[in-house]
Amino acid sequence: MRSHLLNDTTAEQYRRSVTEGVERVAAKLAATDRPFTGISVDALAPRIDGIDLDKPLHDTTAVLDELEDVYLRDAIYFHHPRYLAHLNCPVVIPAVLGEAVLSAVNSSLDTWDQSAGGTLIERKLIDWTTDRIGLGPAADGVFTSGGTQSNLQALLLAREEAKTDSPAKLRIFASEVSHFSVKKSAKLLGLGQDAVVSIPVDHDKRMRTVALARELERCTRAGLVPMAVVATAGTTDFGSIDPLPEIAELCEQLGTWMHVDAAYGCGLLASLKHRDRIGGIERADSVTVDYHKSFFQPVSSSAVLVRDAATLRHATYHAEYLNPRRMVEERIPNQVDKSLQTTRRFDALKLWMTLRTMGADGIGQLFDEVCDLAREGWRMIAADPRFDVVVEPSLSTLVFRYIPAAVTDPAEIDRANLHARKALFASGDAIVAGTKVGGRHYLKFTLLNPETQASDIAAVLDLIAGHAEQYLGESLDRAS
Repeated sequence: MRSHLLNDTTAEQYRRSVTEGVERVAAKLAATDRPFTGISVDALAPRIDGIDLDKPLHDTTAVLDELEDVYLRDAIYFHHPRYLAHLNCPVVIPAVLGEAVLSAVNSSLDTWDQSAGGTLIERKLIDWTTDRIGLGPAADGVFTSGGTQSNLQALLLAREEAKTDSPAKLRIFASEVSHFSVKKSAKLLGLGQDAVVSIPVDHDKRMRTVALARELERCTRAGLVPMAVVATAGTTDFGSIDPLPEIAELCEQLGTWMHVDAAYGCGLLASLKHRDRIGGIERADSVTVDYHKSFFQPVSSSAVLVRDAATLRHATYHAEYLNPRRMVEERIPNQVDKSLQTTRRFDALKLWMTLRTMGADGIGQLFDEVCDLAREGWRMIAADPRFDVVVEPSLSTLVFRYIPAAVTDPAEIDRANLHARKALFASGDAIVAGTKVGGRHYLKFTLLNPETQASDIAAVLDLIAGHAEQYLGESLDRAS
């Protein structure tokens, strides 16, 4: 069994095995003509259930053959231009190369003695990102597994900085369309979901700062402690960006921690055309960025950034076997001192490879393309009498629903839209997401693929309308 260990004696075997795997994936990517096969759970589950994990195949080629049957054939392929559903981006080749390197070397980014160069590369990328944001010379941060963890750590720091003897009085303020991880974080931090005060949004799904000011005043008057305001730069459903400068003013007046969840909107940090849309982000106390959403990186690649590096001490614990206190005095850089995680992948390498190959302008150009496409798609849907579109996009998300000319029952329209999404997914021709607006079912395009064209949007709209019309026709037949 030692022949399977990656070391100096098995380097050639490693080269052959990885090359064969890459060739299989490359062939699959080249031949993929739709984002999904449409296979059902009932059809796929027996294939996987039938595999006896206690009976290995002992041959990489045989394992890859089996993998084709249970995974590669029916995977969801985000690179396809008609994958329009969630915040999953196609990935750039330099980042995939970085993934291969970091997996083979297998550095752990918790301590210097496990990741010497990796530690410095991650720190350099954190500095690069905080410079892009404009957080100032005392800024710092650390890579995380994703936006949920980044938001959790930011709110942990905010809780500790609030300095209250009564955690039950702490309140977090976030818009009614903010990410669910805000409430989840409150629960994990022992505050409870009721600690999150939901602020109404305007027509463009942006936090109403007048309502925020009113709630901040009301809570303060009631003896409660405004722990943090979470402003969103790119909501999951709408891509909306809260009015960051106005929120920053309110936070500064009260001395309240301002966190900006820019998991989606962080692509604007590299934008050549639309950077001004996140003006005010430089005034935040902490920021979440997800490079694996709008920097075209493989999952996972996220970071939490803070204005004051000293606040990261709230996540610091010292263990004698790992990062004893004396290492701080010896100026040994251990990233575990900043992180909620201990063992941690060298995910920063993917972004490093990307920047060193493409540059920030290359990333920004790709993100600008999808933002511009969304604007074109919005005009297309707004002009189409078959659909109702909710808001003009700030980023690259479009929320809309099919509205039949002859049906006025909102519940029936809901069912038609739900059916259209389900039928489209089952066909494999395209994948779209869904959400609710005002209690009604809507569909959603999340455009993160620069290869997607306006013609793809038009074609998918026709498919949606066709499925909805078929459902309504059959429903009418059943009723009669």
